Amino acid sequence: MSRPPASAPRTVSHDLPVGPELEKFMAGGWAATPLPGDIRLPVAALTAGRRAKLSARFPGERLIVPAGELKVRSNDCDYRFRPHSAYAWLTGLTGEEQAGHVLVLEPDGPHGHEAVLHIRPRSPRGAGSAEFYRDRRYGEFWVGRRPDLAEAERMTGIRCVHLDAQDRLPQGRDAATDAELAAAISELRLVKDAWEVEQLQLAVDHTSAGFEDVVRALPRALAHPRGERWIEGVFALRARAEGNGTGYETIAASGAHACVLHWIRNDGRLNPGDLLLLDAGVETDTLYTADITRTLPLSGRFSPVQRRVYELVLAAQEAGIAALKPGASFRDFHRAGMRVIAEGLAEWGVLKSAEGDLHRRYTLCSSGHMLGLDVHDCARARAETYLDGVLEEGQVLTVEPGLYLQPDDETLPAELRGIGVRIEDDLVITADGARLLSGALPRTPDAIEAWMGELTER
Repeated sequence: MSRPPASAPRTVSHDLPVGPELEKFMAGGWAATPLPGDIRLPVAALTAGRRAKLSARFPGERLIVPAGELKVRSNDCDYRFRPHSAYAWLTGLTGEEQAGHVLVLEPDGPHGHEAVLHIRPRSPRGAGSAEFYRDRRYGEFWVGRRPDLAEAERMTGIRCVHLDAQDRLPQGRDAATDAELAAAISELRLVKDAWEVEQLQLAVDHTSAGFEDVVRALPRALAHPRGERWIEGVFALRARAEGNGTGYETIAASGAHACVLHWIRNDGRLNPGDLLLLDAGVETDTLYTADITRTLPLSGRFSPVQRRVYELVLAAQEAGIAALKPGASFRDFHRAGMRVIAEGLAEWGVLKSAEGDLHRRYTLCSSGHMLGLDVHDCARARAETYLDGVLEEGQVLTVEPGLYLQPDDETLPAELRGIGVRIEDDLVITADGARLLSGALPRTPDAIEAWMGELTER
């Protein structure tokens, strides 16, 4: 893995030049500001075991796991950086300052591998160094302090070296390009340890609070010409206040927009007679995300036809949740939910029969996925260990059946067209079934109406 050599401080056209007198003045007079001694990451006790499991799969091979690089958003402005999930899982490091850093597992004979972190340490201060006050991308005065090498070692328990110590990292399997290595890491992450489940529960709890914020904000959102975006902003405030931000782009889809699976434009007005499909999740500072969807009546009350669609989706979700247990096929909960959907559509006369897969016209996608550091977690795992695999205790996943009745679908009666309903919850597989992590949010129509009424009356 190659990288550009160290260069002069990154400046832009409107930065003022620095003369010799100012340069000399900036080089001295700075007090020592070491980080506290006790800075070990709580997860550091677990990451060594994770690395050992990965090491055992690739004896004698050098393994390279990059955090990723900064990406330009516009001209000289970068997107906010989030390290790659594989890097975060193996190191415990989750901050924005990890851009460009690389974990290398060096073959270590009979001991497996030695972990070495190649990082950009704290900007040096003193004669000949202007990065700390001039470099817009990495300078401490511009983007904040980074740990020095010794501090990073104390945080992680991993030997750390300067990223610029060599022009090129040694060759090896690179998780960014090596499908086998990427799959192995994804498969190791399929089963969550107790600490990870705690982080996911925290993400869910913050997300539940965000959904409450949204309901309280509905009167103002309904009055705004882009009420969907108002909803998005309200949830984002909770996500940034409690965690790292949203785990994915919020879907705030009202009316027929709810029939677009990944509607993230969120530029529509809210109509009191419509439903709002809100699919959102808070990502914790440790980068674990929730993924919850609720479909809410903007008036506070479901109309009879809205309730009918909602109750069919809820019955499908209940069937899917009931199918979750260790040893069950991963696909079982989707099949269970879709049987309910197909039978319901047949009862309504939309389908002639519940047999076959014609119901997919109205459901479009699968009914859930693994959840963790990524909203669609462990996506590089092989099909035989994930999609065609079996559930195991400690796995966390979503169950999210939906009906998406397109506004221009002439196979539907007019009163159903333009209604989209999804109900999504997060669950952890237990020894005898599954535990609902997102049970604090109501799911039944009556409970939703009562909940909304209570929150908007305060």
